[in-house]
Amino acid sequence: QVQLVESGGGLVQPGGSLRLSCAASGSIFSIYVMGWYRQAPGKQRELVAAITSGGSTNYADSVKGRFTISRDNAKNTVYLQMNSLKPEDTAVYYCNAGAPRFLDAWGQGTLVTVSS
Repeated sequence: QVQLVESGGGLVQPGGSLRLSCAASGSIFSIYVMGWYRQAPGKQRELVAAITSGGSTNYADSVKGRFTISRDNAKNTVYLQMNSLKPEDTAVYYCNAGAPRFLDAWGQGTLVTVSS
C-alpha cells in the first residue's frame, strides 16, 4: 500500500511560481516511477512530469523549460517547481506512484489557479 498527499496549490498571477509537494507513505520501496498529472476543466488528464527511481525525468512539451520535477528521498517527497506560470496551467494537479502490474496510487489532488 502507498498513500500520497499533495500540497502547495493556490492562486498565482501569470508569470508567478508555485512549488507542489507530494509526500509518500506506506510501501514506498515498491515505487518505480512518480509523476505529476493535471486535469483542467473540459480537458483530459495529461502527464506533466515524471521521475523514476533512477532519477530519469520526462516532461510534457507544454511545460518543458518552465517546470522541474525533483525528489528528496530522505523525506519520501517529490516536488514540482512551476515557474513562468500561464493561465493555461490552471488545473487540478495529481501525484501518481506506479510500478508495473502491482502499483498505481493517486493523491487527492491540489488546485492551481493562474489568473490576474
